[in-house]
Amino acid sequence: MLEKKQHNYERAVLVGVVTQNQDADKLQEYMDELEFLALTAGATVDRRFTQNLTQPDPKTFVGSGKAQEIKEYVKENEIGTIIFDDELSPSQLKNLEKEIEVKILDRTNLILDIFAQRAQTSYARTQVELAQYQYLLPRLSKMWSHLDKQKGGIGMRGPGETEIETDRRIIRDRISLLKDKLKVIDKQMATQRTNRGKVVRAALVGYTNVGKSTLMNAISKSDVFAENKLFATLDTTVRKVVIGNLPFLLTDTVGFIRKLPTQLVESFKSTLDEVREADLLIHVVDISHESFEDHIESVNQILMEINAHQKPMIMVFNKIDDFSYEKKDEDDLTPGSNKNVSLEEWKRTWMNKSKHPAVFISALTKENFPEMKKLIYDEIMTIHISRFPYNDFLFEYFDNDEDEASEKED
Repeated sequence: MLEKKQHNYERAVLVGVVTQNQDADKLQEYMDELEFLALTAGATVDRRFTQNLTQPDPKTFVGSGKAQEIKEYVKENEIGTIIFDDELSPSQLKNLEKEIEVKILDRTNLILDIFAQRAQTSYARTQVELAQYQYLLPRLSKMWSHLDKQKGGIGMRGPGETEIETDRRIIRDRISLLKDKLKVIDKQMATQRTNRGKVVRAALVGYTNVGKSTLMNAISKSDVFAENKLFATLDTTVRKVVIGNLPFLLTDTVGFIRKLPTQLVESFKSTLDEVREADLLIHVVDISHESFEDHIESVNQILMEINAHQKPMIMVFNKIDDFSYEKKDEDDLTPGSNKNVSLEEWKRTWMNKSKHPAVFISALTKENFPEMKKLIYDEIMTIHISRFPYNDFLFEYFDNDEDEASEKED
């Protein structure tokens, strides 16, 4: 099920719709993100197709005229893949493949493909495989489209149905087996979390590609894989970190994304448990991204869904070295042309006035790291004192990189 892709880039086109629930500006943001997803998966985008609809067509997602336009374009330009921005129903997928006769993917399928490429450990591969099978099960009929050419009547009904039902049983059995396997691993991981003892736990959370792994490496002096692509990190990584002389555990988790497939939320339950059971959340935001406010909202929504939204949180606005703006007034940092926003200017914005403590940094250049580490130290210390009020050990903060230690937790 999980296959490593060769980097022979496929040519693809993207398809999205403007609806009453999604205006043109929002669609543009989603399509930009979809193109980045396609690039991460190994495709180059030739063209985007969009259409204004009250709601997606129940048969082919787009209207028949637009479907014909897409069909003619992919045929004339020898395009092999069409990627839709939303999840297609099994009937939409079947109708589109029958109509256009090229490979059809939706956003969910694309994300699952990227996860399959990125999964490194046995645990991550099991999680992704389960999500893939859950996605595939209701769409099995499209795999047997050659049987549609058979005429109905006596002697013509059995084989197709039997073949499909056999595969469905095989996949259901496989799903059951994978779920049982994950239950065993989940128990083991829960035991590991319990065995971490009295050390305070912090978890890095945020939208995908905001720099969590880069920040993890910078704080813990470790070597977590980091790359400027979506979902560079899938496997949960835990490091012991010491700031000043205060030790704590820092967890790097999988990035969130808008329209996150429900199959992944379910199969990555244990990864989300790391967030749920953390004592402190460090919410990393890519301040250079024009849609960072939407990203914050998306992450907060997922935290609410997993019942982790009321935990103590620090807002870390990352990539200030990559930010540009055209200044209109003190509180307006609209992306534009001028660079080099000072830290004092950042502190006068609304981002520094939220209910959570905030800090502005660059994980890449380590700009303003002392202030960030002091903020983390203070939050960790507050949690530690509230949990162990009679601890006689005296902690004193001092900013010295030489005193930081890291170790990988097996």
